[in-house]
Amino acid sequence: MKLFAVSIATVALLTGCVTTKEWAATGGSRADGVIRLSYEVSAFQTAKVDEQQALNIATKRCQTWGYTGAEAFGGVTRQCNAPGGLSGCAQFLVTKEFQCTGNAAAPAN
Repeated sequence: MKLFAVSIATVALLTGCVTTKEWAATGGSRADGVIRLSYEVSAFQTAKVDEQQALNIATKRCQTWGYTGAEAFGGVTRQCNAPGGLSGCAQFLVTKEFQCTGNAAAPAN
């Protein structure tokens, strides 16, 4: 019985927990019409993110640059930003890039 309890606890620890994360603008290039959005997640967390929220943030940022919309490039990148822990990385920065779409307004002089 003790072995069963330890096994259940180990599985629960290794699978981590699901946590809700929000996207935040972390970079981009007006000239290239590219927006980068990111969130941080620990090694044993599974992130639940709202893809519509990401698209809304990217679209608004693109619109401030004179574009009409945004599209996701597809996929995300995970970069270790806090080495350590059992897996070799305690925390990751997850980033998604968006391309601004539509006609960019000419910059005002």
